[in-house]
Amino acid sequence: MTLFRFLRALSAVVCGIAFATPGTAQPLTKLVFTTNWYAEAEHGGFYQAVAEGIYRKHGLDVEIRMGGPQVNGLQILVARQADLFMGYDIQTVQAVTQGLPVVTVAATFQKDPAAIIAHPDVKALGDLKGRPIFISPASHTTFWPWLKARYGFTDAQLRPYSFSVQPFLVDKRAAQQGYITSEPYSVAKAGIDPSVFLLADLGYPPYAETIVVTRGTLAARKNAIQRFIRASAEGWKSYLANPAPGDALIKRDNPRIEDGLIAFGVARIKEYGIVTGGDAATLGIMAMTDQRWARTAEFMRSAGLVKPDFDIQNAYTLDLVRSVAVLP
Repeated sequence: MTLFRFLRALSAVVCGIAFATPGTAQPLTKLVFTTNWYAEAEHGGFYQAVAEGIYRKHGLDVEIRMGGPQVNGLQILVARQADLFMGYDIQTVQAVTQGLPVVTVAATFQKDPAAIIAHPDVKALGDLKGRPIFISPASHTTFWPWLKARYGFTDAQLRPYSFSVQPFLVDKRAAQQGYITSEPYSVAKAGIDPSVFLLADLGYPPYAETIVVTRGTLAARKNAIQRFIRASAEGWKSYLANPAPGDALIKRDNPRIEDGLIAFGVARIKEYGIVTGGDAATLGIMAMTDQRWARTAEFMRSAGLVKPDFDIQNAYTLDLVRSVAVLP
């Protein structure tokens, strides 16, 4: 009887666990993430984390919403219509100086992909002094002051950039801004092998494609935000090894994007260490450091983009990303 009772009790425990598991499973935490542009290879790791179930593995239900030229992601974030926003160091710093309660918690791109694209006869970036350069209005308060200080460019060279390579193709003396992962592809398709100058490799300091949240969201959902960073880092590692799952979702959200452009973007991200170089090589994907932020602060002060007494540490925190450590 003793053995029979033991077996019956064991059976009851096993059955109880089996029936209890579905009912006690923890629900996924919903997060809305707004990107900075239409879906593209530059967003691949986040889409990969959705496609491969990496977010779900970390207890998250992540909805990626595309940005674009008419989408003010920072405004959406502050209005609590999104939990996370794909930001940019300089934009975030300027928002903080205006009193907005936002903070950067991780950095996807160790190098800003911003580049100056010129015709093949231009062998050095300084050779563009005096030539027309197509620059967007937003760039007037980001890398343009850096270019002026470093290379002696002047505002007289500015031409309005409308996110098209056609004016550049027509004017053989002109140069234009672009992402190293994108616009050179379009220029090459038009039959020109351009000279491309990645500003980050020439000393331009900011991180790019950062993860920005409001301070209220950080306080209320710190654990979920940290899981998002870790899962996104894992997504990027997976995407750079095999981008096919993420690419499928990119094309679902942005059907007009060409397969060739996606492949070009992935190749350049790898070639230039955009995600896996810099601090990420030793600290892990999505990493940031105080030293790197200090370089950005120094540039912004020298360019008059912030007041001399601005404390750059008000714009970011390393608390969440320190423990992620997903090495490339």
